[in-house]
Amino acid sequence: MGTGTLIDLSLSPSDRAPSADDPLLTSFRTQFDQVRMLAQSTSPAALLPLLATRTRTVTGLSARATATTRSAAFLLASRFAEFTGWMAQEAGDSGAALQWTGEAADLARAGGDPHLGSHGLVHRALLTLHDGNAASTITLARLAQGGGPPPRIRGLAAQREVQGHALVGDERACLRSLDRARTLLTGDSAHDEAGPTIGTTHVSDPAAMTTCWCLYGLGRPKAAAELLDRECGRLPSHALRTRNRHGFRRSLAHAASGKAEHACTTAGELLGMMSAVPSATVNSDVRRLARELSRSRSSRAVRDLQPALAQVLTPTQG
Repeated sequence: MGTGTLIDLSLSPSDRAPSADDPLLTSFRTQFDQVRMLAQSTSPAALLPLLATRTRTVTGLSARATATTRSAAFLLASRFAEFTGWMAQEAGDSGAALQWTGEAADLARAGGDPHLGSHGLVHRALLTLHDGNAASTITLARLAQGGGPPPRIRGLAAQREVQGHALVGDERACLRSLDRARTLLTGDSAHDEAGPTIGTTHVSDPAAMTTCWCLYGLGRPKAAAELLDRECGRLPSHALRTRNRHGFRRSLAHAASGKAEHACTTAGELLGMMSAVPSATVNSDVRRLARELSRSRSSRAVRDLQPALAQVLTPTQG
């Protein structure tokens, strides 16, 4: 099913203000869910113009809305902006990602939600994490947990703090943050959100995935690989972007635990999907995998995989 079928570009609001029972807002909410699903199997660069247009359209709808729908319209516009920022990051444009994240927070505040800005800090912490800046990652993640945001945002922030502590090998702080993240992300109020779910919708147990990162960062790649084997098997088959994101970490963990051939097998199954769903975020793990596998250059499986690895990484490195 193509983009044109999923998202009817004729659904632009007219100059009239929508009423409480106007179908436009419901239609755009449905479109948001559809484009989020589409992003699992589409290049982020291809989606960015569409997402930017949709964000502006729903923002315009918000400005003309009646009092009964204005808040919901601004909140939906904020979620479009937030997701646009995520796709900008996946496309490798960190500057645009931060700009869209900031706009999302402004739109959310206009809709009466002061807390999406906290999720923006979680997003910024991910950027510093991939830059290898553990101190900034931990600081931003802790800031995001303050100010009383909903449990899910606090849980996602605690999860990011876990990753920051793992980056420097601080096991005690890592495990404390992991316990907090697990409690917040699995509690009864973890999904009490008005609107689309914040964060991943394709990982059934985010705390378990964070545990994998924790174990790998703390120098336990074998345990991380075993847990990733289980958790990756639970990912939906259609969620190609999510499968790549966690699948390459799984390959990295196997490679670090001395199973280079198995790492090559799992990575080989994923590399073919990278042209369909390129990701700057995933590329950072692919680079780590390439470095790890370089220690086993005598392996035939490693030599056979190197051209495919180079094909994925050369555009980024160039």
